Amino acid sequence: MSVNKVILLGRVGADPEVKYMPSGNAVLNLSLATNRKFKNQESGNYEDKTEWHRVVFFNKPAETIGQYVKKGQQLYVEGRLQTRKWQDKDGVEKYSTDIISDNFTFIGSKSDSAGTDNQYSKNNDNFDQSSPAQQDDDIPF
Repeated sequence: MSVNKVILLGRVGADPEVKYMPSGNAVLNLSLATNRKFKNQESGNYEDKTEWHRVVFFNKPAETIGQYVKKGQQLYVEGRLQTRKWQDKDGVEKYSTDIISDNFTFIGSKSDSAGTDNQYSKNNDNFDQSSPAQQDDDIPF
């Protein structure tokens, strides 16, 4: 048994653009930034480290994100890692690892996004425009 699962909560790096494959299926690539705060052992100061992730959406999720998501908006993404091999213009083999998303949720207030807090999941196969259920946890973060 194995598991290939990625969960990210970050900010979108640029306005997404939907493209269509020759088959007519929608595809959308976006960059998602996540931040990590850590204490520099040498200086003792806290520093932020930003990591950029390539996320790919297909079909209805791609179209939905293309319609509602803007640069800087927070997005929760679930998916799997997929590494692909390709050749650059000089014929040198390169590798890139993408997150192929099968679930996402818009995060933030109405002022942070084009619409309300919304959710799409491959398990749900529809675009739910209701607010997600509130959870009352004692978790301090």
